[in-house]
Amino acid sequence: MFFELIATIVAGFACAGIAMLLNVLTGRRLPRFVTPVAAGLGMLATTISNEYTWYDRTTATLPQGLEIASTVEEKSWFRPWTQAVPFTKRFVAVDTGTMRRNPALPDQRLVELYFFGRWSTVKQAPMLYDCPARRSALLIDGAEFASDGRIVDADWRRVPEGDPIIALVCRGT
Repeated sequence: MFFELIATIVAGFACAGIAMLLNVLTGRRLPRFVTPVAAGLGMLATTISNEYTWYDRTTATLPQGLEIASTVEEKSWFRPWTQAVPFTKRFVAVDTGTMRRNPALPDQRLVELYFFGRWSTVKQAPMLYDCPARRSALLIDGAEFASDGRIVDADWRRVPEGDPIIALVCRGT
């Protein structure tokens, strides 16, 4: 976030400098408002560029084994350009590289979910999926395991049809 702020300020100064250079080259015939308008447009363009490239920059640095399961795009009235082309504001990644299975319960998968947001820190949550029953249980508060490997106090919730996370976790079953 800090580096994006610095980049925005630098872009404003650079565009103002270009406008000032153009003013000198044209014999100072440009109106006085051109320099601050150029600075503002440069800063706005940098901000928009950072919004649209955040997802690609973030996913390019994900470690091997993390697969994108779901993305959320945003449209906003105070960003009119997003009505035409929405940008990705957040996404969920599944750590398929560390997915665990219990031989006694082969239809269940224990995975780590990572929640990425444009202006928020990455959040991590362990999630248990029961593939045939299409249900999931969040294991944040520490789950208890029975002697056979079952989760004793799981708060199971139905997963809606077409959920991309369970589709990724349970593929091949």
